[in-house]
Amino acid sequence: MAALVIAEHDNASLKASTLNTVTAAVQCSNEVHILIAGHDCAAAAAAAAQIAGVTKVLIAEGAQFADGLAENIAEQALALASNYSHVLAPATAYGKNILPRVAARLDVGQISEITKVDSPDTFERPIYAGNAIATVQSIDAIKVITVRATGFDAAATGGSAAIEKITAVADSGKSAFVSRELAKSDRPELTAAKIIVSGGRGMGSAENFKILEPLADKLGAAMGASRAAVDAGYVPNDWQVGQTGKIVAPQLYIAVGISGAIQHLAGMKDSKTIVAINKDAEAPIFSVADYGLVGDLFEAIPALVKELG
Repeated sequence: MAALVIAEHDNASLKASTLNTVTAAVQCSNEVHILIAGHDCAAAAAAAAQIAGVTKVLIAEGAQFADGLAENIAEQALALASNYSHVLAPATAYGKNILPRVAARLDVGQISEITKVDSPDTFERPIYAGNAIATVQSIDAIKVITVRATGFDAAATGGSAAIEKITAVADSGKSAFVSRELAKSDRPELTAAKIIVSGGRGMGSAENFKILEPLADKLGAAMGASRAAVDAGYVPNDWQVGQTGKIVAPQLYIAVGISGAIQHLAGMKDSKTIVAINKDAEAPIFSVADYGLVGDLFEAIPALVKELG
């Protein structure tokens, strides 16, 4: 049977994590459909149709889907689920909000944050903050799966899938959109950035975090932080990288003043190249770093910026 991917989108374009999810879906089934549930979302559907490996795009349009309310999108997925062997979504806040509802209603066990597909019924996923990999086999007729984007390459474009309009389910009436506060930044979005500069507790204060800005500007990088820095109030919550924050795998990850607690490593250790700057030579971050500098970050960062100058 086919696999169904629940697309994350803003009605105009697809989120990057959807492309990684399609790659996982293609490894589960040779027929992959994408569900675009939204309002005035023809542009998102057109983008989905161009993804290589996608054979059909299902578009459900209605005002009840405009703001991505999980209750309504889960109902739409449930209306289709019996036609599929796999239902997948990205392991983002979006997917994590929708798929547990789908799995519960289908009375199946959800398989969370897979990083590899061994076969259509067997998957690998990290456990114990990434210190071990569990191989999970599902005997459920419908496998409900969230996909960790960093575990799969983004699907290529160049496809030409058919677009089919389907009947939209009615508003569940269980929730209503109130408001959304968007953090605006000229920097790349953290989970999509190719370069990330992150600071930790060693930065010492919110004011000191500004030392990292010239480095991020020179590199065109996003800025991140450890949980310790976020909990201390140095930076906003949406900067947090780690097991309880955002999972990233950029081309270059620069960790400044970050000791490397296991929870932080779980969120960034798949980065292609890791550079660590810390005054403690025994800091755990050096165990995963490709390049390490033991020294005072308040001297090292200005010097690095000058060299890049």
